[in-house]
Amino acid sequence: MRIQSVLRGAFGLENAVIEAIDYDEAEGAVVISVRAATKARNRCGRCGRRSPGYDRGAGRRRWRALDLGTCRVLVEADAARVRCRRHGPTVAAVPWARHGAGHTRDFDDQAAWLAVHVSKSAVVELLRIAWRTVGAIVARVGADIDAAVDRLEGLRRIGIDEISYKRGARFLTIVVDHDTGRLVWAGPGRDSATLDTFFRALGPERAALITHVSSDGARWVKKALAQWTPGAIHCADPFHVVSWATKALDVERRRAWNQAAGRHRVDMAARSDFRGSTGPSRHVKAARYALWKSPENLTARQRHQLDWIQKTDPRLWRAYLLKEGLRYAVALKGDEGKVALGAWIAWARRCRITAFVELSRKIVDHREAIEAMMDSRLSNGLVESTNTKIRLLTRVAFGFHGPQPLIALAMLALGGHCPDLPGRGRFAAAPSGRFAPSGLALG
Repeated sequence: MRIQSVLRGAFGLENAVIEAIDYDEAEGAVVISVRAATKARNRCGRCGRRSPGYDRGAGRRRWRALDLGTCRVLVEADAARVRCRRHGPTVAAVPWARHGAGHTRDFDDQAAWLAVHVSKSAVVELLRIAWRTVGAIVARVGADIDAAVDRLEGLRRIGIDEISYKRGARFLTIVVDHDTGRLVWAGPGRDSATLDTFFRALGPERAALITHVSSDGARWVKKALAQWTPGAIHCADPFHVVSWATKALDVERRRAWNQAAGRHRVDMAARSDFRGSTGPSRHVKAARYALWKSPENLTARQRHQLDWIQKTDPRLWRAYLLKEGLRYAVALKGDEGKVALGAWIAWARRCRITAFVELSRKIVDHREAIEAMMDSRLSNGLVESTNTKIRLLTRVAFGFHGPQPLIALAMLALGGHCPDLPGRGRFAAAPSGRFAPSGLALG
């Protein structure tokens, strides 16, 4: 009896009766023959309801369990079927494994934990399973956690963004809780229909409780928000607002480069020693990063390049000042930022630079969201940080078929409910409420 208690604890065989232990030389594994305890028998594998027996099913079945030292362990039992009132004839539940799985619960939890914390190659080598099998396990464990934990409960301030996870315009839409820092939802796609799926899962009553939403200002996000959370305050992301100005500045830089190159070709055409593109156009091209960077981050060489632009191209210099003016305005908060933003709009309207005149109209269209960001101090910085971690996980998840295993892996790593190692608690959240895969190794 003592050895049975040890084996039940070691291999997650609670509510099971051990009948025999053998060694299968063909499989090279220890085989533990078990049967479900009386209170765990004749239950539907899907809903867990006690149901009458139906037939013996496919007979004996094996599940991969945690290793015994360096030796594989298989759990063997009958796979009878029951007749469930809701699901009809279904394979009976077993207490040591999830329905439809080929591995025990403890093996699944260990594989999911390893997939989050170590490299792909390490997981495959240590567990001696295919990487696609790891993807199926991660999805299965994630679904089990979703059934036990309501990730969408208590949402008040959320951030929305998209991330490319595969070539061919394959995107995931993600939703992050600003108050807890957790990833609460992810789905394939990048349109209002994808976001509608999130809000349908949230429900109209809980959607009405959302007070603030941060995003990059995409139209499909605003369309979904207008439908589901009309009372929420939409906050623009300051990084994306400044990126609009950077793009407008780059349009003007290309204009200056083309103009300088044209003048250079005219001036040099008559010279017999003309050897290629040198002169003003080359200086404008080289100043690209100097124009993009913030003044406090410039090198000495880049400051010299900006001084040259100030002296030789007043229009490009004015475009640079407009970009920096918008960056300064959105960095301010409260009424001071709103005043600075109004002054910038007035300046951009009369600057006679087409790209910035158009940008001023765009800023006016998004002015309410920008000013809401200044009042709430809410940005998409947390969401961008989550995107960076998902990109790391995307490299680890290479080889998974479809987005669902990747989504499950991201939810395990960043959702705050990563399963603990077997024997050390289940679904234990990190003490801080967040999980940051700082020890993530890339194989």
